[in-house]
Amino acid sequence: MNPRSGKHEGHARRTVAPWVRTRLRTAPGAALAFGVLVLLTAFLAAAFPRAVDSYENHGLRHDLSDAQPSRSVLEVSTPQPPLEIPEPAREKSLLPERLAEAHRAVAGLLPEPLRVDTAQSAYGVETAKPLEGTDRWLPRPEGASPEFSVVAQSGLRTHSTVREGRLPKTDGRVTSATKELEAAVTAETAQTLGIRTGSVLHLGDPGETALSVRITGIVDPRDPQGSYWSADPRLRAPGLLVAPGSSPPVAYWNASLLIAPDAAPALLGTLGEPQPYWRFAPLTGHLTAQDVPALTDRIASLEGGPGLLGIKGAVDENALLTTDMDGILASYTTMRDAITPVVAVAAFGIGTVAAVVVAMTGGLFAARRRAELALLRSRGGSLRGIGGRLLAETAVVALPTAAAGLLLAVLVVDDARLLPAVIGTAAVAVMACAALPVRAVTQHRRPRVPGERDDVVLARPSRRRTVAELTLLVLAVGAVVALRRRGTSDGADHLVSAAPVLVGLIAALVLVRLYPLPLRWAARPAGRLRGAVGFLSLARTGRSSAAGALPLLALLVALTTAAFGGSVLAGVADARDRAALLATGADARVSGPGDVLALPKGAERAVRDVPGVREVTAVQVEHALTLPARNQAERSEPLPVSLVGADPGAYAKLARHADLGAFPADALRTSPAAGDPSGEPVLHAVASPRVAEQLGEGTHRINSAAGPFTVKVTAVRSRTPAVSSAEFLVVDGSRLTHRAPTALLATGTGIDGTALRAAVHGMDDDLTVRLRDEARATFTDSPLQAGAERIYAAAIAAGAGYAVLALLLSLMQAAPERATLLARLRTMGLTTRQGRQLLGLEALPQALLAAVGGILVGWATIRLLAPGVDLVRLALAAAPGSAPLDSASLRADPWSLALPAAAVVVLAGTVAAVQAWWAGRRGSITELRAGDTR
Repeated sequence: MNPRSGKHEGHARRTVAPWVRTRLRTAPGAALAFGVLVLLTAFLAAAFPRAVDSYENHGLRHDLSDAQPSRSVLEVSTPQPPLEIPEPAREKSLLPERLAEAHRAVAGLLPEPLRVDTAQSAYGVETAKPLEGTDRWLPRPEGASPEFSVVAQSGLRTHSTVREGRLPKTDGRVTSATKELEAAVTAETAQTLGIRTGSVLHLGDPGETALSVRITGIVDPRDPQGSYWSADPRLRAPGLLVAPGSSPPVAYWNASLLIAPDAAPALLGTLGEPQPYWRFAPLTGHLTAQDVPALTDRIASLEGGPGLLGIKGAVDENALLTTDMDGILASYTTMRDAITPVVAVAAFGIGTVAAVVVAMTGGLFAARRRAELALLRSRGGSLRGIGGRLLAETAVVALPTAAAGLLLAVLVVDDARLLPAVIGTAAVAVMACAALPVRAVTQHRRPRVPGERDDVVLARPSRRRTVAELTLLVLAVGAVVALRRRGTSDGADHLVSAAPVLVGLIAALVLVRLYPLPLRWAARPAGRLRGAVGFLSLARTGRSSAAGALPLLALLVALTTAAFGGSVLAGVADARDRAALLATGADARVSGPGDVLALPKGAERAVRDVPGVREVTAVQVEHALTLPARNQAERSEPLPVSLVGADPGAYAKLARHADLGAFPADALRTSPAAGDPSGEPVLHAVASPRVAEQLGEGTHRINSAAGPFTVKVTAVRSRTPAVSSAEFLVVDGSRLTHRAPTALLATGTGIDGTALRAAVHGMDDDLTVRLRDEARATFTDSPLQAGAERIYAAAIAAGAGYAVLALLLSLMQAAPERATLLARLRTMGLTTRQGRQLLGLEALPQALLAAVGGILVGWATIRLLAPGVDLVRLALAAAPGSAPLDSASLRADPWSLALPAAAVVVLAGTVAAVQAWWAGRRGSITELRAGDTR
């Protein structure tokens, strides 16, 4: 107890209200708005890395699961049992018990993160060399006998449903001397080859039957696309192959016969070279993008390292593991590394704008409480004490809301790591907590006179600011040069990805330094006018706050990011449209398998009758054309060339319509007088640049499947509609000896794909129909692409929102001063209409500066960075070289440049009009209070 006052000291201390609680009760609206801002910013900072992780993980699983099982499956195989060992031992090595034991041993040797899908994995024996079917009733498309692979695979009963008959079995012990077996075929194989239950197939060389196979059942695969049936596509459906070296091409059927697993020893009595195999289907649901390096190392070890030695010890010393999973992983890594820098541009842009807005929020709070903090300083308050109290009151709001933003991001975006999201949230929390204390401490380091001006007229850039600006300029120039030289396809670093932000930052600093000068120059002649509104607006705009760099920086970076992002999305759309056109050559394409077989008669007329088809162009395509070589190097490495034969007039019209290497029709028409010394006509040709270079000038004799002809190159084009390959030779198809169109190219609007397929499949089921719209959809099937596009779209929207918020904060910070000025001018006779004009004209120059500057900076950024940004991996799911389009460059999109800039001007004018209307409702006495220093 205090003896003088008679009161308890503890009670006296409790009567003082805590600082934080007092401040929150005093301004609950500001605290709530600040908390919402921190919540949204923390959510974005946490959701961005999680979204990247999520689409990268989904992209990896999609690439592995969507790839053909023949590529993703891990197959261990050994040659046929050696001939030097006893025959009973050879037969025993092919029995299912031995194979099952080895299967379990190899499965246990596969290291993490590899996991095996036991339901789709299988083992067995197959003939490495197909056996010829000698029965006359078997179909022979080009007169060649079909070939059969005899397969004894485990799990046939589990993975199939018997449609007719029964599954094959064995009666007694099967040896290499057994000549009769039972087998089953799939329903698709039976339908294609005309096989029925009870049919007997004789396999071997003509005149010598090595094996007789009786078909006991026809089965339907339960999961046709699973690895069990699709690791070797011949198990499920027959394939039409072309005999190598045949001219003209000779096609034949290749199919599989499924025998009982314990009948495998009978294959030793044939020339089919039976070999054991073990196929392991990988599980992909647990894999993440972070597993790719380890997975690549494990596969390399299994293919040719310590892992393979373990497999050899468990199976056979000649065992080999083959898979294309490493190729799938390499393609995925290449695409991810190409997309990541482009996405990082959006991350840097939105991150910079968000940081500026948070800093502006702290500046707004510091400006509104300037008098309060100056009073504390005048009464002995230390900078450390004031900063600590401000830090405490912002932390009470920022930390819980940042944690809520992190929790919301975790709930919204799953399948991602937590640590990057925590780091992003922590960065937002630190910035939000420090914005107000740092700004307040910086402003109150020295005493300030009430009413002291703080504009660009009195503010003089310090040496530190000059050095910082020059440093940023050097960084921006270095980033632009690096991006133009290295590009984004090789995994550029963060400096390169920050190039658009650095360019916007330099532009903002330059504009802040320069733009008051022309405004003040314009204010001089405006002062001679009769009205005072124009002069006052120009004078006040020319003396804007020295801190005006922040809102201008936010607007420029947001507009640059929006322009860059919109241009990226527009470039991606253009690239996909172009690639789809290159893949089909027209709005629709009808062709046989591999453009090899001639189209049936009447196909062109049937296609013309389909609704939506306007024009149809028939072309004859021959791939792998051999050109005459001029030297030994061309003989050893022949150029792969596609021959196209077409009607000159129709094909020239198609090339103009598709904008793919347009040429005059006369470039293909052969003149009656043209001919070689032997009297044979010389065909005029349109060739690709490399083909034209190899052929050179003059005439050349070429042998093709369509017949020999003499050709002369009359036009050179880089693309042509009929083929997507880069090397081609187009001639007049009517001059070819064996005239047989292999593809139809249709143009039109709204072509009915269903009707088109029905029309051509009614003539030949092997014909394929491909629409341009469907081809475009195939280039967007990767979650990597879709995820990156969604992030870009979200970044553009978030950047626009932050830009709007930055503009509002800038106008709100000057709102009290403007209201007071307007009230004072009204006491001097300023009308309400003139007041509205004054506020509008005062806000207009800064808005126009931001809009015009944003357009110029965005356009300049795209022009500067376009040579280094290749969008082909973001646009196309296929890898360069396998996709019709090898590159896709960035281009400026007018809408992405103009719309955000126009929105800034409209928003600034709207806010100014609302502010003038609100100020007009309040009386001048309310604004002009005695002792107010505003």
